[in-house]
Amino acid sequence: MKLTKWAKEQGVTYRTAWQWFKDKQIPTAYKTPSGTIIVPDNKSLYQEERIAVYCRVSSQSRKDEMEYQVERCCNFCMSRGVKVSKVFKEVASGMNDKRRELLKMLEYRPTMIVVENKDRLTRFGFNYLEVLLKRNGCTILIMNEDHEDEHDLIKDMVSLMTSFCCRLYGLRRGQNKGKRIKEVILE
Repeated sequence: MKLTKWAKEQGVTYRTAWQWFKDKQIPTAYKTPSGTIIVPDNKSLYQEERIAVYCRVSSQSRKDEMEYQVERCCNFCMSRGVKVSKVFKEVASGMNDKRRELLKMLEYRPTMIVVENKDRLTRFGFNYLEVLLKRNGCTILIMNEDHEDEHDLIKDMVSLMTSFCCRLYGLRRGQNKGKRIKEVILE
């Protein structure tokens, strides 16, 4: 098939596919004498199964619970006949958008992400993340789907208030430290 069609099937732009071809990241692709780039229909570049389990707890005091979470997720996968390729574990807030392990997992380019609850992946914007990952050939498998929208909204509101309070008190603490340093220097 032509590179344009292959790019659409992969969910990437033609320009990206062309760059991959130039960088020899599409090993089976070749250029015809007329200049057309052909990708044989064999296997797509990311068709190999990369199943990632993502487990997160919010604080160090709950770190012991993470191992149980990993075990439950792996047992869930095993019961469905899904072979886990890699496990990503993290101690961080679900509101934090700079989580190292989450970013590593996304760079790993999994074909499926398994999480215990959707709030383990992210507190807000789950649907956006799900749509973007789906466009890149990745599905999210949630073990315990929460169908109580009202309960979800309350949990999200509490999380949001907690996050804002932490930021506010963190800012105040920083301002107070700055004042004390200034006082010490001026003395």
